[in-house]
Amino acid sequence: MNKDEQHMNVNGKDAQLQQYRKQNTGPNNPMTDENGAKVSNDQKTLRAGKRGPLLMQDFHFYKKQSHFSRERIPEKVVHARGFGAYGDFELYESMKEYTVAKFLQEPNKKTPVFVRFSNFIGSKGSKDTAVDIRGFAVKFYTEEGNYDSLALQFPVFILADAMKFADVTHAAKPNPKTDIPQATVAHDNFWDYVVNNPESAHMIMWLMSMRGRPRSWRMMEGYPINTFRFINEAGKSTFVRFAWKPKLGVHSLLLDEANLIGGVDPDFHRRDLIEAIENGFYPEYELGVQLIDVEDEFKYDFDILDDTKLWPEEEIPLKIIGKLTLNRLVDNNFAEEEQSAFNPANLVPGIEFTNDPVLQGRSFAYRDTELHRHHSANYEDLPVNRPLTEATNNYRDSYLKYPIDTDSVHYHNNSLAGNSPAEISPEQGGYENYPEKVEGHVTREHPSDSFQDYYSQARAFYNSLSMPEKQDLIESFSYHIGSVKDKELRQKNVEMLANVDKEMATMIAENIGVEPPTNSHVEIDKSYPSLSQLNSPHSAMTQKVAVLIGNGFNGEEVQNVLQAFKENGVLFEKIGETLKTVTCSKGNELEIDKSFLTVHPVLYDAIYVVGGNSEKQLMFDQHISDFIKMHYMHMKPIGVAAGGEQYLLNTEENNLDGVIVASENPDFTNQFIAAIAQKRFWDRT
Repeated sequence: MNKDEQHMNVNGKDAQLQQYRKQNTGPNNPMTDENGAKVSNDQKTLRAGKRGPLLMQDFHFYKKQSHFSRERIPEKVVHARGFGAYGDFELYESMKEYTVAKFLQEPNKKTPVFVRFSNFIGSKGSKDTAVDIRGFAVKFYTEEGNYDSLALQFPVFILADAMKFADVTHAAKPNPKTDIPQATVAHDNFWDYVVNNPESAHMIMWLMSMRGRPRSWRMMEGYPINTFRFINEAGKSTFVRFAWKPKLGVHSLLLDEANLIGGVDPDFHRRDLIEAIENGFYPEYELGVQLIDVEDEFKYDFDILDDTKLWPEEEIPLKIIGKLTLNRLVDNNFAEEEQSAFNPANLVPGIEFTNDPVLQGRSFAYRDTELHRHHSANYEDLPVNRPLTEATNNYRDSYLKYPIDTDSVHYHNNSLAGNSPAEISPEQGGYENYPEKVEGHVTREHPSDSFQDYYSQARAFYNSLSMPEKQDLIESFSYHIGSVKDKELRQKNVEMLANVDKEMATMIAENIGVEPPTNSHVEIDKSYPSLSQLNSPHSAMTQKVAVLIGNGFNGEEVQNVLQAFKENGVLFEKIGETLKTVTCSKGNELEIDKSFLTVHPVLYDAIYVVGGNSEKQLMFDQHISDFIKMHYMHMKPIGVAAGGEQYLLNTEENNLDGVIVASENPDFTNQFIAAIAQKRFWDRT
């Protein structure tokens, strides 16, 4: 494929969307009603006399208000709060050996995509930073039609059978009597579900870990969780699971940070994605596949169709095959993000279902919920959902049908239209299902007994965590189960968690006021280094630093540090007592981006304490002290400019780990950049 063809392929979706873009503002755009009639007054209603009642004949008011009253559509039952962006997927390595999917054939081939990140529990108006299951949905606009890949930030799911979709959602959502709490599982119903549905134990470990609180969508993995098949040209099947790996690594918020940010800036993750793309720091994720030969289906000590089990990368290597880059924001959030719809049954030739019980149910549930939301079978005609290939079929009508089908024949088989639209053979690109042999009695049994091994992989996950991650996990469990009012229910959860690790459960019991467990954990010694976030890539790139600054600062030092930030891709905001410019000791001025009144310490990954003079010195110093205390408590990097040491509280109890001081330190800038990349200083006291 030459460069011109590549350009056309990658920009094909953008070109398609262009015909739907509309600009309402501008000197040549007079206001009109929906019927096209120009409007002379859009500010006052028509009434009978200056003090009289409104008139029913004011059709302009009626049209305007009735349209406004219908601006919203039902939000998604789950994953209601989300945000999306466009980009492209570039293939590194041909997968022709395993699949005929055309977008996976040629190295360097690019395919346009739309990606939607979302939260599972909360309503559309909740917060981004809730402890939650997050969606990572990717729509590939391939030359063979749309392929939808629907992932979560964990490689495992909370249930093993689709029959429980409604139950776990009901349990996680706000109490139906009070409609609280919002966007959290820190309540009785959820933990009652967990303890009575023990297959949830593994995913609960992931949810309560740091991975339940990503620092950014740009630093979050994505796992479609289900087991699929690749089908190659010879008809050979290979089991496959997919994984998205962020180039910036996997990094998280502390529980206290996540709770605070949810109040200070509920749009934290959305704002982060917008700022990154607008500043040219395009989020990147590499796509990996794990492959299992059909002959090896029963080789492992877990069932490969069980979505409550992960495929350990140490046992089933992850093969990196391509890169996803997000580089363009939506033009209209409602038209594109809110109306976007994903469906795991949107497949292309070469990718096929397995008998994964959750996947089988997902293939029905996603389309069904969108039919309800949009009140129409035509939702896939919406611009964001339209494939690049032309859809030709015998589907007709329904609400808001706008393509004008001119055919008099709309059925199959037919002779009046030459039996068109015509079926396409698999050899010509038609989708063909894998001819898997199916036999057996009708049953509601699990596919295998290993589906009922609830704790082995949960323990392996715990074994894989570093000590700071284990301590964080215990704190998170204690916070959430500690919010349960029913003491007996708290006790039951502790006893269930003892199956994973008795010491962990005992510490949780102490924290939440119940008896220590009497049972013990399963005898599993396995651990997987790939599951610890501390083994993830670390970089200073796009970390956000607050520069706390007043008048009289050392201009040369500050300019050198800020230049180093720019060279290393570190984002920063200069924060002062007011938005007035500040002046260095030599008279040069520096623009201030934010004032202490409009920001909060929790919104930054690190601080650079410059200090200086202010008209309200006591208040200025207090603000800096507040920033230092919170960043020190959250184990974040702190850089202190020469002359700023007065703000540090040196005691015998504080080891100042991760605090980099510029005074008499010629390597301050490099050390501070390295500290920003490290992100947390777990040994800090």
